[in-house]
Amino acid sequence: MVSLGPMQRSDAAAHARRVAETQSKAAAALGGVPEELWRLRVEYAELGRLAMLSHLDVLRFLERVVRRAGLPYAISHGFSPRMRISYGAALPVGIGGLHEIFDVLLTRRVPEEKALEALSGATVFDMPMLACEYLDRRAPAASVAFPFSTYEVELSGPVKELVLPDKIRIARGGKGRKKKPDRVLDPRDFLVGEIRARGAVLRFTLEAKPTGSLRPDVLVRKMIEGRDLQILSFIRTQAAPAPPR
Repeated sequence: MVSLGPMQRSDAAAHARRVAETQSKAAAALGGVPEELWRLRVEYAELGRLAMLSHLDVLRFLERVVRRAGLPYAISHGFSPRMRISYGAALPVGIGGLHEIFDVLLTRRVPEEKALEALSGATVFDMPMLACEYLDRRAPAASVAFPFSTYEVELSGPVKELVLPDKIRIARGGKGRKKKPDRVLDPRDFLVGEIRARGAVLRFTLEAKPTGSLRPDVLVRKMIEGRDLQILSFIRTQAAPAPPR
């Protein structure tokens, strides 16, 4: 086994610090993304039975898609290197999405049409890749780029009277002394505009705020509580940087 002496270890540590400082300054000057990397935003849909996947399962699947596509993705440094990929707002289990996004950093620029073709060939029917585009390094992260989400819900019967609850209590995890207090949310703090009902279909828009968000399935279940109604389908039809007009 080869080991380093005290002076060698000191020199290695100093060199590592200098490299880290240089990379940090370069990344900060460029909005957190090194100059040699390309930020590709991919739009995709989550349909059919894949809406029943957990958010973590979706993340793992998308990483596999990028690998299978053969894109030159960047990896993080350190003891546990990972693909440098980030995702849009999570969908609750059971809710599909027509316009979801993720960002992946590439070590070289691949033409957008070729990247989309490669990704499309590496995915499955219920998770089609829809579009690709390169973004400016300072563009908002995928997780906060589209805080306004519009949903469409199909119920088992028409809604005769729609009542928006004044408060919704959200139970939080933990046990004993570690149990967190429940959160009490006012739906009006997150709802943008009115809930539109047409027959058995509801449409509404929620805003995700820096302080938190309201799950759309929790809102709908609270509104139909005590009624002979069931949710047949639930999908996010649009995610936008500004409220829909």
